[in-house]
Amino acid sequence: MAYLGIEEMYSGPSTEAKAAPAKAGFTALEWSVIALAKKDSIGSLKAPGRMSRALGTVFGRGVNSRLAEPRLEMLRRVAVYAWRRGYALPASEVSAFLRAGFSMAQAEVLVASITGGSVGQLAWKVAA
Repeated sequence: MAYLGIEEMYSGPSTEAKAAPAKAGFTALEWSVIALAKKDSIGSLKAPGRMSRALGTVFGRGVNSRLAEPRLEMLRRVAVYAWRRGYALPASEVSAFLRAGFSMAQAEVLVASITGGSVGQLAWKVAA
């Protein structure tokens, strides 16, 4: 005969898996992408036009700073904005950053490390 302890059904610790806390750091590769983004301009985030590509071919200019890995490219984009504009990140870029698998805590650490500010200011700037 089976025993069912009704009093214990709701009083014990939950057996459900708890969500893992959001990771707030970056790997060494990701930190190197952030550091390399310092030399890129906001213009490097736009796709080069036909004329720009043609002149780059003729004169040997037009270095493409885009990364082949989409997740790292998204990190580079946000890092470029952080290097150039600080906490004033476009909401669309933050949304894409989150969709790429990063967390808001990582965005805050990224901008705080670049600007020297404190963590926790980004949510206020994005919402405004």
